[in-house]
Amino acid sequence: MVKIIQVGNPILRGSAKDVSLDEISSVKIKKILAEMSKALNKEKDGVALAAPQIGASLRIFIVSNKVFNFEKDDNEHTLSPSASPSASSDLIFINPTIIKISKTREESDEGCLSTRGKYGIVKRAKKITIHAYDENGKIFERGASGLLAKIFQHEIDHLNGILFIDKSKKLYDTE
Repeated sequence: MVKIIQVGNPILRGSAKDVSLDEISSVKIKKILAEMSKALNKEKDGVALAAPQIGASLRIFIVSNKVFNFEKDDNEHTLSPSASPSASSDLIFINPTIIKISKTREESDEGCLSTRGKYGIVKRAKKITIHAYDENGKIFERGASGLLAKIFQHEIDHLNGILFIDKSKKLYDTE
């Protein structure tokens, strides 16, 4: 079973490499995606995972379908219509790029599966649009607000070697 690596591992601080278009549908990438999904879905409090968190320095992240089960009555969990899942599986983002980001920012609590027991207050854009490739090599664009926008930013930070603890205004331990 693949383990989620923890802060201190140099892979988390490196800039992840793009996946070539030829490689996207390869057995290697399919295996990494399966390992990421398995690792993420065994974590009850995890909503997303970047490939570097399992030791693969590639520009890939996944978002668990669990994120869409949050109560819709809390603004924090409001998702834009373009962000709703097309199926019950995890959302896959390969070589994601931010193409639009709102100037409006808001602070909220964040945690990370690679910094167990640590949480902090991070200021992030309220809305974001990214484009990426899916697991079949098809390019797509997805907009998000609220929680999903924060997840996109958090995961793209991972791909650039940045952890939320680097941006946190205030850190606290839960253990």
